[in-house]
Amino acid sequence: MSKASVEGFTWTLYDVDSMTPGEIYGQVICDLAELHPEIVALTADLGKSTKIGVMGKKYPGRFFNVGVAEQDLFGISAGLALAGLVPFVATFACFVSMRAVEFIRTDICYQNLNCKIIGSHAGTSFTTGGTTHHSTEDLAIMRSLANMTVIVPADGYEAANAVKASMNINGPVYIRINRGADPVVNESEDYAFEVGKAVEMHPGTDITIIVCGATVFPAVKAADVLKAEHGIAARVLNMHTIKPIDREAILAAIDDTHRILTVEDHNVIGGLGSTVADVIAESGRSCAFQKVGIPDTFGIMGGTEDIQHQYKMDTDGIVETALEIVGRDLN
Repeated sequence: MSKASVEGFTWTLYDVDSMTPGEIYGQVICDLAELHPEIVALTADLGKSTKIGVMGKKYPGRFFNVGVAEQDLFGISAGLALAGLVPFVATFACFVSMRAVEFIRTDICYQNLNCKIIGSHAGTSFTTGGTTHHSTEDLAIMRSLANMTVIVPADGYEAANAVKASMNINGPVYIRINRGADPVVNESEDYAFEVGKAVEMHPGTDITIIVCGATVFPAVKAADVLKAEHGIAARVLNMHTIKPIDREAILAAIDDTHRILTVEDHNVIGGLGSTVADVIAESGRSCAFQKVGIPDTFGIMGGTEDIQHQYKMDTDGIVETALEIVGRDLN
């Protein structure tokens, strides 16, 4: 078991092979709450599903279930933050970004309140839950809110790091996690995680693949395939922070590889790809560029592998698209 520490407090970290990112972030919040009495937790009748219910077992006086009332959830959280507390608020990502977005915008972001929002079951990770419970617009919505920091962890280790880092941000933070056990992409939590700084998962000079969350693992595998079978060196950047985006890493990728591919479990409009495109356009530099994700449509229902394959977010799809980009004439 590995160890983690925050401001002098140390606890035994979780086994990422047997715990989901949701279970891990819930445990981290409990551990932080032991050090920070100002931390409280809230949910809208989804304590078990979002895993934040563990706070209710350990600190019942600091856990609030408001019932099926997401607007109230964030309004109450704003009030607690105004009273000097630090609310960690968890519900499904589709409810965060759409059902309650007016309250997040006006009550929390407008006042720049210190609320930490966990959006679980994000992207298409609800699988057969379908369009009503897929969250393929949340990154576009949440990054458009002033004062909001947006983080998309790739695995349990990164979810832990994101929660710890959020305590050092005086303002609203949105942490987007998936429904179940994501493949582990980091060897431990000790990899210099920093909000706003991408992590290079694979070196390369022929193309840069920029990913976040669920697409980090297949992108790393795709880079291995591209190198072994096609002699192509693909740089993979885990852009875990969508806002603020790591402009320096993107600009370096343009200069070094001249080809950029973004892959995300989100609509291609407004999410990671659009954020990267903004940086490219504002820089005035040229490169081959393409976005992969859910097209301008609602996603299909099905298993995770089926959905990723349908939209070329899996290893095979990333390899196919990368080969097409590398084959383009850049003149």
